[in-house]
Amino acid sequence: MSEVKVLPAPHVYAVCADADMPIKEFYREVFQDVFIFFHPFIKPLSTDFELFCPDTYPGKREIVNTCEKVTWQEFLILSGLTNIAELDIGLRSIILGLNKAYENRTWANRIIDICEKNKIVFPSEGLFPDLVMDDLLRAIQKEGYDWIWCGDEFCTERKLEYMDDVINDDGTILHRERRNLFTHDQKILVTTHWDSHFSMLCGERETLNRIVESANLEGFFCNDKTEIYWSIKNGAGI
Repeated sequence: MSEVKVLPAPHVYAVCADADMPIKEFYREVFQDVFIFFHPFIKPLSTDFELFCPDTYPGKREIVNTCEKVTWQEFLILSGLTNIAELDIGLRSIILGLNKAYENRTWANRIIDICEKNKIVFPSEGLFPDLVMDDLLRAIQKEGYDWIWCGDEFCTERKLEYMDDVINDDGTILHRERRNLFTHDQKILVTTHWDSHFSMLCGERETLNRIVESANLEGFFCNDKTEIYWSIKNGAGI
């Protein structure tokens, strides 16, 4: 009979919070606060909108150089959706990320229609947003960090990278398996949930305030009840 191998508990400072408990409760031993920042929609300026499909999706540098951000608030105006909870549910419904009791196909179809009409690309789930990461990493640099650990989903594999190399990279460092970035002193974590269109920035409130302002992040600070699926919990945390 083969031996059952069980992974040890992950280092909390290096992984995404569990989806079945409040986010701040998950991080309570290591981080004071958590800021949820939205992955922006993408507006191609000189890149063909039709290239944004799995087989031809542009690389990070092309997106940064030829596209611009469309914030969730800007998209709400375009779509006529009422609030960011509806937008989050609509995005999750597009990727079939909710069970039937919580999904909303009307909101999903409205997002799809608006994106096609305006040649806007909706954000990918579970991946760090290309149009945000350079500014975010530069903001962390301003806090005195020249190196950052890059880890996979459960941080069973991690590598220490020079910050400028990550910023100038075209997707080989922050590839699809890299979902956790944390500083060597374990005071700042950037993590993304595999089935969500937002990421999380964890640390002390004053530090997070500076980073959020410097990187111009769009989102909100978690309260004690905010969970990964905050939008179906009556918009908790908004």
